[in-house]
Amino acid sequence: MKPAVVVVDMLKDVFEGERRFPVTPFAKAIIPGINHLTEFARSRSIPVVFAMDSFLSGDFIFQGRMKEGSIRGTEGAEVTDELGQSDTDIYLPKRRFSAFFKTDLDQTLRLYGVDTVVVTGIATHWCVLSTALDALANDFRAYIIEDCCASFSREMHETTLNIYRKNPLYPLFKIIKLEAFLKELA
Repeated sequence: MKPAVVVVDMLKDVFEGERRFPVTPFAKAIIPGINHLTEFARSRSIPVVFAMDSFLSGDFIFQGRMKEGSIRGTEGAEVTDELGQSDTDIYLPKRRFSAFFKTDLDQTLRLYGVDTVVVTGIATHWCVLSTALDALANDFRAYIIEDCCASFSREMHETTLNIYRKNPLYPLFKIIKLEAFLKELA
């Protein structure tokens, strides 16, 4: 297995200021696990990718109920300082839900010889899931690290993961806890 870790939407706009989201308390709880995973990854030269919402002001996406935020070039669209970061990390602005959609993530991962995408971050039921499913669509194995992801409620998180726990693509697509994943790599 040649994995890359993708951390989805753990941004300053989620954790700070007036634009905090209902997912914020759940997202705070997964920070230690994500930090443990990314430190482990870096120690083994496994790529760490921060996929970051990076919308334009007036973007189509804001015509729904979503509040405008994570605007490209603003501090709110940056990775939260609560996550450890390194000069070797890859920062990937994205305009939509999946870290693959209209980005160069596929090409970047292939450059590093990656065959497995390990997805963490928020929100389990939306951007995390979209990224994992697009990893599969691009012929990568996909892991969702269940205790390194969060949704707007514990029930939403669990319901989403339960749908995919016994999916027909197993073992190409796995829902797995952090410690179990680290044991697989050892």
